Amino acid sequence: MNYAVVIPTYNEAHNLPPLVDAIRNLPHDFHLLIVDDNSPDGSGELAAELAKNHPNRMTVLHRPAKLGLGSAYRLGFTHALERGARAIAQMDADFSHPPEKLSELVDALQSCDVAMGSRYIPGGAVDRHWPLWRKGLSAFGNWYARTILDIPVRDVTGGFRLWRRETLLAMPFQQGNSQGYVFQVEMAYLAHRLGFTIREIPFYFADRHHGRSKMSLRIQLEAAYKVWLIRFAYASLRPARKAL
Repeated sequence: MNYAVVIPTYNEAHNLPPLVDAIRNLPHDFHLLIVDDNSPDGSGELAAELAKNHPNRMTVLHRPAKLGLGSAYRLGFTHALERGARAIAQMDADFSHPPEKLSELVDALQSCDVAMGSRYIPGGAVDRHWPLWRKGLSAFGNWYARTILDIPVRDVTGGFRLWRRETLLAMPFQQGNSQGYVFQVEMAYLAHRLGFTIREIPFYFADRHHGRSKMSLRIQLEAAYKVWLIRFAYASLRPARKAL
């Protein structure tokens, strides 16, 4: 397994088949690792059927209930590391993260420890059809986390990333319990505190093709106060030996 792509799913049956095809057609050897939270729409069963057709390119991990985005990524990262993945990507299943950009993240990873897709550097953008309140909420969330954590990452809440194996192995990501997009904040802050090099790659964040957003008021409130908890929890971290 050269490159693993961890994709949490919950009610993504409409998106899974075209997403699997899109990633399989990319030039790099991407192995899809689907982590399904017992989706009522049958996403887990559909993923298992797709995996039967691509046994060497796809694995499905089934969980008994909706246990949260952060724990899904922790499980996926651990599974991929145990199976020797050289680099591990994370992305949404709803096409808001363009699959074709994975190859660009692979190229960028040659000169950094983690390559992050970014909506908030020149060349990046959020969906042009979003209402102003949603654009403002996303921009404010990034500014809020960047300011409190004093981190030089423009898209600190984004979830489209590619990690070197050595980088994840040096990070205590299993210790956290953050869910929702605050998990993305926690991971970015960990990488920054440990001295790993971060490179942001611009992309256009399109709204999901099918289904409803998983964002909720509970997740937003969790992020607001947990950013402070993250700052104090990792205050003693010092740079690790660089992976590059």
